[in-house]
Amino acid sequence: MRKTKIVAAAALASVAALTLSACGAGSGEGDADTIQFMFRGGPDEKAAYEAAIDRFTEDTGVEVEMIVTDADQYATKLQAAVSGGKVPDVFYIEQANLQSYVHSGVLMDITDLVAESDIDLDNIWQFGVDSYRFDGTLQGTPDGKLYGLPKDVGPFAFGYNKTMLEDAGIPLPDPTTGYTWDEFVDVTKQLTVDKDGDGAIDQWGTGLNVQWNLQSLVWSNGGDWTNEDRTEVTVDTPEFAEALQWFADLTNVEKVTPSASDAATLDTYQRWMAGEIGFFPVGPWDVSVYNDLDFDYDLIPWPVGSTGEQATWLGSLGIGVSATSGNPEASVDLVKYLTTDVEAQETLVSANIQIPNLIDMAEEWAAEEGAEPANRAEFVNIASTTGRAMPAAFTYGAAWYDELWTNIQPVLDGEQTAADYLAEVQPRMQTLLDEANMRAEQAASAG
Repeated sequence: MRKTKIVAAAALASVAALTLSACGAGSGEGDADTIQFMFRGGPDEKAAYEAAIDRFTEDTGVEVEMIVTDADQYATKLQAAVSGGKVPDVFYIEQANLQSYVHSGVLMDITDLVAESDIDLDNIWQFGVDSYRFDGTLQGTPDGKLYGLPKDVGPFAFGYNKTMLEDAGIPLPDPTTGYTWDEFVDVTKQLTVDKDGDGAIDQWGTGLNVQWNLQSLVWSNGGDWTNEDRTEVTVDTPEFAEALQWFADLTNVEKVTPSASDAATLDTYQRWMAGEIGFFPVGPWDVSVYNDLDFDYDLIPWPVGSTGEQATWLGSLGIGVSATSGNPEASVDLVKYLTTDVEAQETLVSANIQIPNLIDMAEEWAAEEGAEPANRAEFVNIASTTGRAMPAAFTYGAAWYDELWTNIQPVLDGEQTAADYLAEVQPRMQTLLDEANMRAEQAASAG
């Protein structure tokens, strides 16, 4: 699966080390006219930030030293900076790391400095803003203190190969409603064919990854991973089991996805890129690449289960300020600039690496004539209405959540029912969630 804006398990594991070493860490010194900004990204993101930060320096006179890493190296290098007492003034923060950073004294509470400014928080996606609020117990609540602003929100939409459907004579899906589960199976069966007549399937309806694609199916079928206050695991329910079983049956019963041997030859992402798969997820971070594919594609909502209500996950990456920055006001100014300035947003959005952070700007962007993909409005719909945080985004570690995937393969291979597996795995997940919540309480007491 492609990169996501949700922290990987390895990054989460490093947070424990940060908590032990961060108290008292920080740069705490520096030129009043110079601050450091540490972020991750490829050439497109680096170039966009260079252009935006050049304008920030022109406007404010504050020089910004950029520290750029690859996505895979970011967590390790940030941990090293914290451990060495050289926290950059401004840096990217993952949703799932925020509580540890707060308890260990890494992040500055920017609530007052933001409130004193002229930025309109109501014009930024509420999910994005609330992701970096923490009241000491729960993260993501509107009453918590603000420890960062969203660099972006990452709506995870469902894409389809428009050219493939047109060539097959299949009516295009409604851009606002998409398909029910039954409708989706019907269409994907029609797309799963042997195109060259050699007796082997070479075009498939879909090819999804359970770890990144099960969420929308569970939610739209009335299931969830935990209760509302994130204290009880709730995967062992008929609604959850039905969604997981339906996912597995796409391969084992309906046979509309590449087999294990097919995927070993060429994974489903590569097959999507080659025009061999009809339906595949699309995030804003994919657009710069997908717009250059040899076929037309567009966006629709994810297929909906028994509730008939659309749902998918919505990620976010934040930008925070070191609690020991020697230049806190300039640092907060940079955060506000990168997340809310219209020109800065235009630079980042035009690089096709995110949707606009500003709601009014996003609505205009979605309605642009000739937009690629044409149904950008689905990204906006997810950001405003149907998107949800990933299950482990706001818990103290993800081990409890990762446990679901550890031994799930027999279900995906058709060797075990989803219901039996979920009954086995829920107690293990509950034990790990209890441990995570206990660590959160201990960290709060120590902080």
